[in-house]
Amino acid sequence: MSGDTHLTHIDEKGDVRMVDVSQKPDTERVAIAEGFISMHPETLALIVEGKAAKGDVLACARVAGVMAAKQTSTLIPMCHPLNITKAKVECTPVLEGECEDGRVGIHVTTTTGVTGKTGIEMEALTAASVACLTVYDMCKAVDRGMEISEIRLLKKDGGKTGLWLRGESE
Repeated sequence: MSGDTHLTHIDEKGDVRMVDVSQKPDTERVAIAEGFISMHPETLALIVEGKAAKGDVLACARVAGVMAAKQTSTLIPMCHPLNITKAKVECTPVLEGECEDGRVGIHVTTTTGVTGKTGIEMEALTAASVACLTVYDMCKAVDRGMEISEIRLLKKDGGKTGLWLRGESE
């Protein structure tokens, strides 16, 4: 945990509020997040071979993730609307034998960026979540047991707190 235990979205009376960032300087900010959706090997084969009934699963997941990043403030009540300057979603198949725990599926990595007064972490996390949900939606007819996990922030940079990397400053 960081040393700051003050919740910025709670005022002195305990009410939720959107943080006033009007006096903060604009800085370049970047966030990277990830997620994983595990599935049966046969489901992954359908995706990789382009044989899923609903079409190109990974292309659709990438587009959905970018769209989600752009809509984060409409989904998360206290998020500021941001003029996103970067949104990238990568979907990498993880085949049998590639994951130490034996899972197969799709590893999603998202990168978001903005020049602004507040962070871009929620946009990266939302993009990862929605990309995984899109894979689920497109493949649920053949594999309702898919599991979405490991939605987490890997990196954030910019603003007053600077660089944070998972594993280094937790």
